[in-house]
Amino acid sequence: MTAVDIGAADEELAPSARIDPITLEILWSRLIAIADEAATTLKRTAFSPIVTESNDFACVVFDARGNAIAENTIGIPSFNMTMGVTLAEMLAWRPADQWRPGDVACTNNPWITSGHLPDVTVIAPVFRAGRLLGWTGSIAHMADISGALWSADTRSVYEEGMFIPPMLLIEQGELNETLLRILRANLRMPVEVVGDLMAQVTAGRTAAQRLIEFADETGVDSLDEISGEICRLSERSMRRAVSAIPDGTYRAAHDLDGTMDGEAVHLEVAVTVQGDAMTVDYTGTSPEVTRALNVVKPYTDAYTCYPLKCVLDPNTPRAEGSYRCITVSAPEGSILNPRYPAPVNARQLVGHCLAITLYKALAPVIPDRVIAESGSAPSLRAVISGPRDESGRQFTAIPFINGGMGARPVADGLSTTCFPSNIEAGSMEALEATAPLRIRRKELLPDSGGAGTYRGGLGQNVEIELLAPGECTLSLFVEHVRNRPEGILGGHAGGASRVTINGRGDGFPLKGRSRIRPGDRININYPGGGGYGDPAERDRDAVRADVHAGLVSESAAREVYGL
Repeated sequence: MTAVDIGAADEELAPSARIDPITLEILWSRLIAIADEAATTLKRTAFSPIVTESNDFACVVFDARGNAIAENTIGIPSFNMTMGVTLAEMLAWRPADQWRPGDVACTNNPWITSGHLPDVTVIAPVFRAGRLLGWTGSIAHMADISGALWSADTRSVYEEGMFIPPMLLIEQGELNETLLRILRANLRMPVEVVGDLMAQVTAGRTAAQRLIEFADETGVDSLDEISGEICRLSERSMRRAVSAIPDGTYRAAHDLDGTMDGEAVHLEVAVTVQGDAMTVDYTGTSPEVTRALNVVKPYTDAYTCYPLKCVLDPNTPRAEGSYRCITVSAPEGSILNPRYPAPVNARQLVGHCLAITLYKALAPVIPDRVIAESGSAPSLRAVISGPRDESGRQFTAIPFINGGMGARPVADGLSTTCFPSNIEAGSMEALEATAPLRIRRKELLPDSGGAGTYRGGLGQNVEIELLAPGECTLSLFVEHVRNRPEGILGGHAGGASRVTINGRGDGFPLKGRSRIRPGDRININYPGGGGYGDPAERDRDAVRADVHAGLVSESAAREVYGL
């Protein structure tokens, strides 16, 4: 078994008497604004709707020692943690004293990044007056990375696309044309992917410029003092939140639908609280599987710590110190810590379910904090790829459409909202403009939100028609067919996922690839979130309002809520 203390305490990060709280708040907010400006740059200069519409990316600012001190406030929050691992591995490959101004490195090694090949991480140093000031980093999900298409049915990482080890994309300002030539020769959508990669470079340059201006205006030669205070305060805030939980070990289990071959996926967790420290142990979880549902350890860490941050200390900005009091362990060779070269393409189908597993464990002691399972955890995805037109140009489209969020302790779940990944639903018009697809229907699904004192957010029904001139590949990532999104503390489960092609629900894998033809219609029910609390305790006026709005049927109001 491997155990990693998430960012073990650093004795150098001692409190500073020179930065008062008000000044620190101003400086920290400025650093977050720098990360946000980098994110805006990436979003506005990228080519793919995956980035420009759905925000499947993140930007992070690090100090010179590699501590994450600010991240953008849109995009994928878990990437804050995985990018720190990537930077540490980059520095193991190329020590800090070997980096020069103008260097930019990239990698998509799943075991040191965010868990699968489509996510490419770009890292660059920031120099000021010849001295290393800090680092910038970004992750973006690429529209294509070659190989077998983004799919859940692969049997090893070798099938899943181009594996880019840590390497220089730009060396002292000179673009690595050899790498770009190899990429262009292997990609279905070379213009879009290389364009997004260059957008990441531009985002890093924006952040670097603003960091230098920040240092000039504040008169600091190093970010270390500010970083030390940020990490100390974020750690203190999280430790205070953990210490409010009674000491003890809290356990839960969670079952998923499994692989397309019928391999079971079972999650077990033991959360141990001792004082202001927390240990999360996944012993008992399923071994790694033969299909691409395996979750690399950095992704397991990220989707353990971020959901905990949400319920324990949601108001303090995330930084390196936020996770120092949490130790995460998962048996090596398990589905949450697979050995290379295990297939990992669809790691989100399992990783996103860690949140509800943790919340079930902690519900008895913090019932006023946890939420029910989200229909968007994991997010149901349908990837479509094939000929764009008669010229033979290829397209790959990923409609980012979400199920409902789980109900909350004081409010209904948000409909068609993604948690815990925070991915946004992209514009259907943008999707239709960039791929030969037509969205024929997109509407809320009545009764899909799990009943409860607070109702789960609704899922939706979407119908997609293929307009391509020839056959295409459809790659599905579908969960919550047999195991619907669970309610919590007496709440009912949300609605199930369902996929049909031309009205038929069989003859194709729900976690794998199949062929579709021009004119085929794919109809998808995105599941609703689970409910919170006993439905009998729901406010009667709230039930009537749901019926009036068409969110709950009259029959469900009578049979489930007793109206």
